[in-house]
Amino acid sequence: MAKIELGCHVGVGPEVTGEALVTDDNFSARYDLDRIAGIFSRPQHKLAGQSYVDRVMVFNTAKGGVASAWMLHEMVSRGVAPKALLFNRVNPILAQGGALADLALCDRFADGDVTQLIRTGDRVTVRPAEGLVIVERK
Repeated sequence: MAKIELGCHVGVGPEVTGEALVTDDNFSARYDLDRIAGIFSRPQHKLAGQSYVDRVMVFNTAKGGVASAWMLHEMVSRGVAPKALLFNRVNPILAQGGALADLALCDRFADGDVTQLIRTGDRVTVRPAEGLVIVERK
């Protein structure tokens, strides 16, 4: 099993480990998700129909604002949330939402485009306080 360490900007939330679900698409908790069923519901989203629950989600960037931020808290409180959100670049409002929800969230990867560095199915450990993501690939 190959192990890759990726440096990123110091993030928010706890250390978590989970299976990655990766897309080069963007993310909006408000418009892309069915937050009751725990799936991507916008038909045009590249992950449409797939579950995000307990996954380490990897996206290009975040869309939306305050509504997406508070929705992260609501998703975590109901147990229908991803384990972590990783972005090439995240906006400050969604980063604040991650902090409020106590959801692991990191961005700005030193090694390049995170949507190319991590693959769906990889086992990923996110250590936001260290600015470190460890990828284990079979």
